[in-house]
Amino acid sequence: MNLIKFFLLLFVLSLASMPAMLFAQGKAVIPGDFADPSIIKVKDTYYAVGTSSEWAPHFPVYVSSDLKNWQQAGYVFDKAPAWTSGSFWAPEYYKINDTYYIYYTARRKSDNTSYIGVATSNYPDKGFKDHGVIIEFGKEAIDAFVFNDGGQLYITFKAYGLDNRPIELLGSKLSADGLSLEGETFSLLKDDQRIGMEGQSIIKHDDYYYLFYSAGDCCGIKCGYNVRVARAKSFTGPYEIYANNPILAENNDWKCMGHGTFVQTGDGKLAYLHHAYNKNSNVLAGRQGLLSALTWPQENGWPVFKAQTEMLGNAERSLVDNFNGNAIAKYWQWDFRNASPVVKQGAGLLHLSGTVKPGNKAGIVLTVRPVSNNFEASTIINNYNEALKGLAFYGDANAALGVGISGNKIIAWQVKGNTFDTLAFKPVNKSVPVKLKLSVVDGKKCLLLFKQGKTDWTPLQTVADISFLPQWDRSPRVGLHFKGDEKLDAAFTNFTMVSK
Repeated sequence: MNLIKFFLLLFVLSLASMPAMLFAQGKAVIPGDFADPSIIKVKDTYYAVGTSSEWAPHFPVYVSSDLKNWQQAGYVFDKAPAWTSGSFWAPEYYKINDTYYIYYTARRKSDNTSYIGVATSNYPDKGFKDHGVIIEFGKEAIDAFVFNDGGQLYITFKAYGLDNRPIELLGSKLSADGLSLEGETFSLLKDDQRIGMEGQSIIKHDDYYYLFYSAGDCCGIKCGYNVRVARAKSFTGPYEIYANNPILAENNDWKCMGHGTFVQTGDGKLAYLHHAYNKNSNVLAGRQGLLSALTWPQENGWPVFKAQTEMLGNAERSLVDNFNGNAIAKYWQWDFRNASPVVKQGAGLLHLSGTVKPGNKAGIVLTVRPVSNNFEASTIINNYNEALKGLAFYGDANAALGVGISGNKIIAWQVKGNTFDTLAFKPVNKSVPVKLKLSVVDGKKCLLLFKQGKTDWTPLQTVADISFLPQWDRSPRVGLHFKGDEKLDAAFTNFTMVSK
């Protein structure tokens, strides 16, 4: 008995010495793929912007009055800036006087290298004008963060991520107008452990500057992201790394937490908007937007992330689009590198056509973000022609599957390894509209079904393994599909996605 008590005491003491972390977080505040978020408060309204990777329009913007209920307000860019080719990552909000800034990462078209650009607007959610590259450093410069230290602006970023040497978080003075660097760059923190270092965010509290950063692999099934902290008496350093890192890591519901920024809530608390993978939906729903509260238990002590139920989201998990009005809803996106869709909406119909890049075997998919690993998407096809039109679950131009109508046939199809395969087909009655359903079960398999008139749903094909769909830095999307001559189109009467 004494031995048991001894080991129990050791166990309790070991728990007491562990760094405090976020223990439970039930719901995302911004569900679905919304990585690397940045947040800003304008009077009583919050705005958040996140990574869009290869989806257009670029950098989705969300708005909220209470941090719980968020609605999409628009995008930073309707079209990609002229200098860019893709990889739209890590946008960062900042405001100077009455001007809103977005510092963002993208690949440069001329050499396919990721650098940092900047755009400005008089509004936080629209009207951004691009000013091109602001940071061109080495083989890669990503993850901008701006800090005002007593009137002196600084911009920080990640460097040497592609070099055979430790990563460093670098800083530079920023001009008063926020559009150019001044002086030489300097090192804030160096990844001597070689465990990864990026997604930094800096705040000042009491006598210290606290530099929060993410370590580990950010993305995909084998991710290992977590949030760490270092502090210094001066913004430029030297920074002391906290001995009990990480301070925000995996819990019962979420994994690979990281890359966020802070905002002050209405009651004076500090909230950290960051991303994480839900352990159930995993990469299928992508890196979702979470809120965590930050506290300092002791004066001049190290910070602690604290779970708070009031920071859980109230997001709707179902989507119904009856195509009312003449403009498509703001949540629709597409793979801009591989397709140029033509979308028209009116009289309760959405018409989809367009062109694809050479080598695109999948066609055009107008997509929305899944928020669960169990969901059903459905639509009604309103026209017949030889083009293939219907529903698709799309990861990339060489990783997609779907169900659709072509001529008088309903077809289940798949693109894998850049090869288009017809999995199954059946004849249909062209005089009756066809309803299609795509059902994802436990994130592992996909059921493709159809019905006409008052008949029951008829299974056409089950794709038993959909693990080929998610891409490294983004989740697959579900949506409306068109593949055919650009003179033809697909006409849809509605779209529904119900998450379970």
